Amino acid sequence: MGSTVSARSGFWKRNQQRLAPWLFLAPGMIMFAIYVIIPIFQSIWISFYDWDGLGPKTWIGLGNYVELLDDEAFYTSLKNNILWLVLYLLAVPAGLAVALFLNQTVTGIRLYKSLFFFPFVISQVVVGLIFTWFYAPDFGLLSALIKTLTGQSIAILADERYVTLGIIAAGLWPQIAYCMILYLTGLNNINPEQVEAARMDGARGWSLLWNIILPQLGPATFIAIVVTVIGALRSFDLVSIMTDGGPYGSSRVLSFYMYEQALSEYGYRMGYGAAIAVVLFMIMMVFITLFIVRMLMRERHA
Repeated sequence: MGSTVSARSGFWKRNQQRLAPWLFLAPGMIMFAIYVIIPIFQSIWISFYDWDGLGPKTWIGLGNYVELLDDEAFYTSLKNNILWLVLYLLAVPAGLAVALFLNQTVTGIRLYKSLFFFPFVISQVVVGLIFTWFYAPDFGLLSALIKTLTGQSIAILADERYVTLGIIAAGLWPQIAYCMILYLTGLNNINPEQVEAARMDGARGWSLLWNIILPQLGPATFIAIVVTVIGALRSFDLVSIMTDGGPYGSSRVLSFYMYEQALSEYGYRMGYGAAIAVVLFMIMMVFITLFIVRMLMRERHA
């Protein structure tokens, strides 16, 4: 008995530095596996079934994916998601520009930082309601401005041509604030000696930003792009609050269409909703993987 305890104690002392990090990581890894990894594979598995969520499952193989190919609403949602992805990425350079503006010591800069930070701390539901009132054709500020300039009022959230753009604009407001916070943190960690050396060599303006500052902001840029891509592809809450997918389904995105098919009164088709979720997940993984590979290749060549 004593020899067994001694052997275990000796094993721990010999391998303490190697095992201790894994022991600290174990709770988080277990939670990540239970709530992220396992549900991903469960969703993929469910996508091969016709299932209402309660009754018995019926195996249909790739039937749900074949149906997606002929689903006009799916293509509308996919097109809107691509538009979200392209325009939502504007939050990254906009956040950088705001961070560069706020990264200075002038009177009242703390007040300016608080005002720019405010959209990040409020709920997406509140953001959706604010912009719904902002776009309102009868009393909204934007509609009043458009009517003053053009003589015509436009109901942005009721017009199929502008509704998705209006929702994306609402989403950009807090997302720019988030990217701004990341870049402000990164700017505080920039090596001032490199900046001073570059200035002594004659670097100014765009040259200083591109060659000295931006390379040091690489980690912040990576997080900003990844989070922005994920936010663009899972843009559910603003669509639900502002238009509920309307008018006539023209503002649907894949995450909202997945909810409609799987959980709303229109569907209870868990298998079909899971197939949409798998497509959304694959799109997300492709974009993030391409960005990570490009970043690693750039670091190798640097």
